[in-house]
Amino acid sequence: MNYKEAVDYIEEIPKFTTKHPPEHTRELLNRMGNPQEAFQIIHVAGTNGKGSVCAYLHSMLLAGGYTCGLFTSPHLIRINERYMIGREQVEDALFLEAFTRTKEAVDGYMAEGSEHPSYFEMLFLMGMYIFQKSQVEYVILETGLGGRLDATNVVEHPLACIITSISRDHTEYLGDTIAQIAGEKAGIIKPGVPVIYDGEVQEAAEVIGKRARELHAPAYALQREMYTMLTNTREGIDFQFRFQEEKPVTLSIPYIAAYQMMNASLAYFTMRRLEAVHKIPRGILAQGIRDTVWPGRMETVLPGVIIDGAHNEDGVARFVETAAHFARENEITILFSAVCDKRYPDMIREIVEGIHPAHVVATQINGSRIVPAQEIAELFQKAGGEDVKAEPDVQAAFEEAYSKKGDGMLFCVGSLYLAGELKAYIGRRRTC
Repeated sequence: MNYKEAVDYIEEIPKFTTKHPPEHTRELLNRMGNPQEAFQIIHVAGTNGKGSVCAYLHSMLLAGGYTCGLFTSPHLIRINERYMIGREQVEDALFLEAFTRTKEAVDGYMAEGSEHPSYFEMLFLMGMYIFQKSQVEYVILETGLGGRLDATNVVEHPLACIITSISRDHTEYLGDTIAQIAGEKAGIIKPGVPVIYDGEVQEAAEVIGKRARELHAPAYALQREMYTMLTNTREGIDFQFRFQEEKPVTLSIPYIAAYQMMNASLAYFTMRRLEAVHKIPRGILAQGIRDTVWPGRMETVLPGVIIDGAHNEDGVARFVETAAHFARENEITILFSAVCDKRYPDMIREIVEGIHPAHVVATQINGSRIVPAQEIAELFQKAGGEDVKAEPDVQAAFEEAYSKKGDGMLFCVGSLYLAGELKAYIGRRRTC
């Protein structure tokens, strides 16, 4: 197979297999020589913010001079985005090599009567091969859905486990309550391995703390009083972080969303707890935080143009909090799309009530989960939105919204799929 054929094969996997227990993944890794044992792993789970936390950790380790791999999902434009080696996506040749090696192990296992790995399981297996072949020293590993039964949870000896903020999402798989969801996320905790977690939601924190005690895992909760905002501008946020009784340290992040203080603090808190291992000077850690790049998550892509992949209730609530801050002094334009399995009517109401945007352009992401642009526009109008227009074509919708922006700010939100399409289009637009 060539690279394109390999990608096409992977994208077809959801049609002919299902999710498997961790033992299935563990056996395939064993047949591949257990590549996951070749590097130190920091394992990250949570509902919101886990990708951002991974990006901050990755950037700090790179700033400290380490070779580091980053495994995240989903991808916005190309599947290679899921595997970062340093600051670069994995090259097509190594991606194909990893696919070929993984498929050999899969074919052998299937010949003995086992089933084909799931989409995410296949990508995880490939990632472990990619990072071993690249001889990285560290890997930042983001879970997929959940934690306890996640394919990534076969990693037995991570350096640390991190659990980000917990909210209700994927309730059909993880449970209906915060406590149930936290229990699934806490499934990544390993005996004796330190766990660093967001302690703001007591219901979740109690579950995580209890599981850590059961496994004699040192547990460190990030509390809200540990970080304090100093400034929040279009360029980013400066805030202070307080570690134990030390003098507060000032950290800068290149994002405008206040909730990113928590994500950056969780990553920085983890690295401070692991100082004896990595020995990176604190000033270099701060530099790594400042240089973090995390596409499609409150990312400023053009002056006054922000793309955010917020796509669930908690994500949209945090987006509204950010946009409302800037709405005090700026006219706000919204470009919005959603997929049908999200609670988009509630999201739309929250955006209108919280931001009162001056202009709205509704668009659509084509495919099996499409919500027509006209339906979205009508929901914005019913919620009280003014100057609402439906434009099904994403590129035309962006140009329409950009023309309405003027000297104000344009937020493109509602779906990671929208974020991906816009990132690709704006990249082409810049080169024209």
